[in-house]
Amino acid sequence: MKSLAAIVAALLMLGATSAASAKGCIKGAIVGGVAGHYAGHHGVLGATAGCLYGWHHAKEQDKQRQQQSQVNGQGKL
Repeated sequence: MKSLAAIVAALLMLGATSAASAKGCIKGAIVGGVAGHYAGHHGVLGATAGCLYGWHHAKEQDKQRQQQSQVNGQGKL
């Protein structure tokens, strides 16, 4: 449990310094760390996988928002 808290603290500090690249990572790491901890004491592995998934998901959502705003912007011309 202490290692999970240390990982979460490190990710929070990372997120404070570079919010753009850590978008989605914090939430994913927390959820993945807790799930990994309960699934056989693999909190670090779960946090890492959760961070990667959260970052990927946030990146995809940003891409969809940009595409949607471009479509809405072109329709108003």
